[in-house]
Amino acid sequence: MIGEEPVREARCFCGKLVLTCRGEPVRVSVCHCLDCKRRSGSAFATQARFAPDDVTVSGTYKSRTRTADSGNRSDHHFCPECGSEMWYHALPDRSLYAIPVGAFADPAFPPPDYSVYEERKHAWLTVDGPGIEHFD
Repeated sequence: MIGEEPVREARCFCGKLVLTCRGEPVRVSVCHCLDCKRRSGSAFATQARFAPDDVTVSGTYKSRTRTADSGNRSDHHFCPECGSEMWYHALPDRSLYAIPVGAFADPAFPPPDYSVYEERKHAWLTVDGPGIEHFD
C-alpha cells in the first residue's frame, strides 16, 4: 500500500528467533575489519542498523560481550538453538540494532551506503555503487 512503511523479518537459521523491523534501516554498512570477517565467516560483513523502537524480537536469545583491540565493547545476541548471530550493539551508536543483512534473506534489501576498514579489504573485492562512502 502507498505510504506504508516496509516491514522486514530477519530469522535465524532454525527460525526460532525472529526480528521484525519496521521502516528503512538507519544505515546499511559493509565492514572489512578482522573481527567482522570472523563473526560473519565471510570476506566481509554486511549489516543494517535499525532504531530500537523499530525492532521487535520474538523468541529467546543469548548474549555475549566482546572487547575489541581498540577497547570498545560490543554486545552480540544469538539464537541459543542454532547459534545464528541475530544482532549486535556497537559503536558508533550502541543503541542501534546492527542486524546481518543475510538474516533477512531478501535479494531486494537496500544496498550498502557505507564501507569501513577498507585497508583490510581483500584485494579481489570491490564495493561499488552510487552514494557509497568509503573509509579506511
